Amino acid sequence: MKALYFESITLIERLHYLFLDVMKSELDRMRIFDINNVQCFILYNVGKNEMTVGELSNRGYYLGSNVSYNLKKLVEHGYFIQEKAKHDKRSSKVHLSEKGLKLYDKIDKIFTQQSTNLKYNGIVDQNLTETLKLLRKIESYWNFIISHGLVE
Repeated sequence: MKALYFESITLIERLHYLFLDVMKSELDRMRIFDINNVQCFILYNVGKNEMTVGELSNRGYYLGSNVSYNLKKLVEHGYFIQEKAKHDKRSSKVHLSEKGLKLYDKIDKIFTQQSTNLKYNGIVDQNLTETLKLLRKIESYWNFIISHGLVE
């Protein structure tokens, strides 16, 4: 069980990095060079919503310590609009600009095509549903460990 557990953890990490490589190759194919793959992932996760920087991290839309840096770049390159929150001047909200919405739509079409193409690799909805259930159980277990300590 230990070997399978560790192999699963390393595969999850590899899959994340492969996904980012796929995003990078799609951006390159579209000749978009003012945004990187991590920033594109943030952009897609925000989508057509408006949220604070804290919400980005809390909702799991961004994994990393430099969310502020990436948001700053997204604003500088015209993908996001950042505005001070009306109720709390210390906080700011972000949402996609017109340029950001156009990229969002392009990435959404790519994800639609990729998800459709999964069936050609023998992956169907039920496979993904079962995988998600298992990954959520692992997530729950890890959250339990963090909040309560390891149970022997």
